[in-house]
Amino acid sequence: MQFHTLSNGFRILTENMAGLKSASIGVWVDVGTRNETAAQNGIAHFLEHMAFKGTKRRSSLDIAESIENVGGFLNAYTSRETTAYYARVLQNDVPLALDVLADILRNSTFEPREIEIERGVIIQEIGQSLDTPDDVVFDWLQEVAYPDQPMGRSILGPAELVQAFNRSDLSGFVAQNYGPENLILSAAGAVDHDKIVAQAEALFGDMPKSKPDSLISASFTGGERREIKQLEQAHFTLAFEAPNYSGQEIYAAQVYALILGGGMSSRLFQEIREKRGLCYSIFASVAPSVDTGMFSIYSGTSGDQVSELAGLTISEIRRSADTISEAEVERARVQMKAGMLMGLESPSARAERMARAMTIWGKVPTLEETVAKIEAVNVTAVRGFASELCGRNSAAMALYGPVDAAPELPELLAALSA
Repeated sequence: MQFHTLSNGFRILTENMAGLKSASIGVWVDVGTRNETAAQNGIAHFLEHMAFKGTKRRSSLDIAESIENVGGFLNAYTSRETTAYYARVLQNDVPLALDVLADILRNSTFEPREIEIERGVIIQEIGQSLDTPDDVVFDWLQEVAYPDQPMGRSILGPAELVQAFNRSDLSGFVAQNYGPENLILSAAGAVDHDKIVAQAEALFGDMPKSKPDSLISASFTGGERREIKQLEQAHFTLAFEAPNYSGQEIYAAQVYALILGGGMSSRLFQEIREKRGLCYSIFASVAPSVDTGMFSIYSGTSGDQVSELAGLTISEIRRSADTISEAEVERARVQMKAGMLMGLESPSARAERMARAMTIWGKVPTLEETVAKIEAVNVTAVRGFASELCGRNSAAMALYGPVDAAPELPELLAALSA
């Protein structure tokens, strides 16, 4: 891995992967949904869409064809903390990909006609999400975990706000948030560091320095949202505050999530699906961010079984605090290491890892450092995290579907601490 910072604060990371004939290159912007005001909710995602709708040099078709004509692909995504624009191309087309990325980031025209077209596309995307119960219930879970906070808002935003965004709103958000200090160029695969730095200097070096806004801290509060609707399944989600990215505690939380609900051998899968047949899927996961984190459990079941499923989930959390074994911890550690290392055989995953690490820690830990932190997780640490969950007096719960018989959140918390 090689690293360089331009004089204006624009950061460049590259990693050459021997033997590859292709590369992944992208620009990660340290801006997402949680950087929006309440009135701007959804604008970061809207802006991501508009980046592909035309620049001073290229039409939307030109943008698509420039990459697809050489057999590559171009895409983007928005999360609560990051917006990413990236391409995958063959080795000789890396300069072209970087030129296109710089063009869409710096020269988008936000033509009113294109805004109206894309507004319709995003409204359809919102509608599709609302028709997908396991999408909706996780948005609600985030909302009740972080009420009235940027961290709790949906990435797509509400339709009524999306309907109102205009050219001035979009260009203002870019001017406010897309300064060079917030941009990270990351490339992996068949890449030449010096050539990328030289081209980046030409494309981004003249950007004036800016002062990024301070991030509004997130505070996990918790609460419940229950929407009763006649669906085929009752969708159940439960969440607790978890560690953020800093510190060793996040690794214990991730190991615990794998033990509790990380695969077919996990406790929840074996107890609730395999032994009792109460659901098709059930899983636990940890989503850390820069200053908070969320440990969540999800399952879908029938309305008449959701109460039993919720009760068994609480019982398994309680039981795990005293009974997690060294064998379970070792299996989870191996799963974490294998998943990370297998994933990093892809240049796209390598580029993503470098950019996100730089955003979070201001540096990129070596794989050896990360593996060592995973290896350092022991039974005591994992049981300790489970015990902490059992002692919590706040949690977030979202339910959707035939959930009128599901227990209330205070009842589950009382059972957890009993």
